[in-house]
Amino acid sequence: MGQRSTTTQGRLEVTEGRREATSARRLTTESRRRSLRARRLRGSALALILVAPAALAYLIFVIRPIAMTVQYSFYKWDGVTASTWVGLSNYVAIFRNPELSGSIVNAFELIIFFSLFPVALGLFTANAIRGFATSRLAVVARTVLFLPQIIPLVAAGIMWSWQLSTNGLVNQVLQLVGLGGVTRAWLGDFDTALPAVGVIGAWVLFGLCMLLLLAGMTKIDPALYEAARVDGAGPLREFLSITLPSLRQEITVCLTVTVIAALASFDIVYIATQGGPGNRTLVPGLEIYYLAFFQREVGMASALAVALMVLVLAVVVPLQWINREDNS
Repeated sequence: MGQRSTTTQGRLEVTEGRREATSARRLTTESRRRSLRARRLRGSALALILVAPAALAYLIFVIRPIAMTVQYSFYKWDGVTASTWVGLSNYVAIFRNPELSGSIVNAFELIIFFSLFPVALGLFTANAIRGFATSRLAVVARTVLFLPQIIPLVAAGIMWSWQLSTNGLVNQVLQLVGLGGVTRAWLGDFDTALPAVGVIGAWVLFGLCMLLLLAGMTKIDPALYEAARVDGAGPLREFLSITLPSLRQEITVCLTVTVIAALASFDIVYIATQGGPGNRTLVPGLEIYYLAFFQREVGMASALAVALMVLVLAVVVPLQWINREDNS
């Protein structure tokens, strides 16, 4: 009996010890969790403190003006006297007024020149430079082709206005090669004014697209090209099967930047043509400027600004969504 009671007591002590050890482990785990939560809270608080100034500035200088623009778009207001509520009349007028709707159409036409041409030429040029990317010639080529991007748009507009004038360099070159019959005031002709403005935009954005695409090409594994050459693939097949699919993200970035530049264009158009001849090169950014500061129709200008913002988002957001789908 004494031996059994001793054995039972020993078992109880072992069980109690295990319980105490389990409880101690639980307490230790709980304390670790609490410590981890406290660290996360401190980290979140510190992050909020660091982000707060930028968030406050973004709220004051971006969100607040957008909200005020949306508010003004529902009123008829000259910027000075009392405003009058008109509801959606300003938005209806955008699509009924040929001048306002025409400016939006012109902006979409500029996408061809501001986006498609720079991206296509950028792909071709970057692929050509990739062949001698480590040479000094490549450095010179990148520098020269990127220079238009750092030139102020006002200066670019003035320079190209001279080149495309009646006695400008473009017409002089055409006359030298025997094409004097096609010379004209390129920015003053109804048929060529908008394409001429598009050429200026393409010239400015080409260097940026080329540099972004060239940077993307440097990340492609050279072993892929070697394997393609072993299989007998030529340069065109290499470009279509390896280079182009590998640059989806860079192409999306280029399209996003250039589409925004086309839809929100102002500087080049204002300097080169001021929307003329007639309204042939009138774009939403320039029309907003005229409505707000010359015609004193702040409500209409605000409505057009909101419509322009929606159009930009409607074009850019699908591009980003397609890029995410491709990456996933």
